[in-house]
Amino acid sequence: MTKRITVLLISVLALLTLIFTAGCSSKQESTSSTAKAGETINIGAVLDISGPSSSLGIPERDTLQMLADQLNAKGGINGRQVKMVILDNKSDETESVLAVKKLIDQEKVVAIIGSSASGTSLAMVDTVQKEGVPLISLATNSKIVEPVSDRKWVFKMAQSDATVADGMIKYAKSKGIQKIAILYMNNAYGDGGQKALNKAAADNGISVVLQDKFEATDKEMSAQLAKIKSSDAQAVMVWAIPPSASIVTRNYRELALNIPMIHSHGIANQNFLDLSGEAANGIEFPVGKIVVADQLPDNDPQKQALISYTKDFTAKFNTPPSTFGGHAWDAFNMVVNAIKEAGDDRAKVRDSLEKTKNFVGISGVFNMSEQDHNGLNESSMVMVAVKDGKWVLIK
Repeated sequence: MTKRITVLLISVLALLTLIFTAGCSSKQESTSSTAKAGETINIGAVLDISGPSSSLGIPERDTLQMLADQLNAKGGINGRQVKMVILDNKSDETESVLAVKKLIDQEKVVAIIGSSASGTSLAMVDTVQKEGVPLISLATNSKIVEPVSDRKWVFKMAQSDATVADGMIKYAKSKGIQKIAILYMNNAYGDGGQKALNKAAADNGISVVLQDKFEATDKEMSAQLAKIKSSDAQAVMVWAIPPSASIVTRNYRELALNIPMIHSHGIANQNFLDLSGEAANGIEFPVGKIVVADQLPDNDPQKQALISYTKDFTAKFNTPPSTFGGHAWDAFNMVVNAIKEAGDDRAKVRDSLEKTKNFVGISGVFNMSEQDHNGLNESSMVMVAVKDGKWVLIK
């Protein structure tokens, strides 16, 4: 009798356990499903907001937050709000790695935008490759996305250093220049530019008679420019960003070099004009079209997007946008398009990014592929000069 009662009690307990477990499971599934419907879509960004590259990172941060606010005001993505998680790497490569890990491990982001500079972008590549998270860089160095076989998860919005260098060299050649000097920053951005300039010069039959570099923190570049002045260079090519680019430009005027100075696209923001003052007048460089949007012909495929972004950014921040903010515009909108199409699965977002075709952005018209994770060509750039403190399209 006792044995039967014991068996019966065990059976009843087992049945109650099953009922309780099923009920809990049902509640958990219901909670999970409800949370999914109401969850934000987290997009991360690692930017050079402070430190030597802050003139790039600040307009990028402002652009991303502005776009996220605009998108959320319209209902977000498929009814879900977007949370833009922006971290400052302080223009430091180690900080970039720490930030990208935080975005992946703690914020569970779908994709990451950044970083602003080549070195801080390259520092994050190994982590996103290992973790399988799409990274959309805003920097120039071709190594960020090449070789594509080793950069499956990495894309970039800025024109490649090869495209920029080719524009600089071909413009010099069109002016009859046959000998050049190269002055560049001693970092990943500058190294990539120096190599690209040398290749473009060789391809176009132009001799490089002198090359020199400087640190991003240097306050004077007169010694390097004095050597260039003593050489037989017919033009000096500068690969730098502010404030370094402005120091070089002021020193160039102070030493009264009689040869043209052609900069890379790294100077395309108001900070360069403010820091350079009158010394900037006459400087020429290849750049994305945002700085001369209102000077473009009406049939330019980018003009409408450029004018719209310029209007929105200027109204909100009381300053015109730069090419750097433009790279952030491209990255954000391309990621949003991918999430709309593929959902928030990282692998599917990556695949969607790679299939991007005829995306009319601020930096150009993008056509990604399995072989090309930049998607831009020389048509994305124009030659611009500084005249009376303003950007002027060279026609």
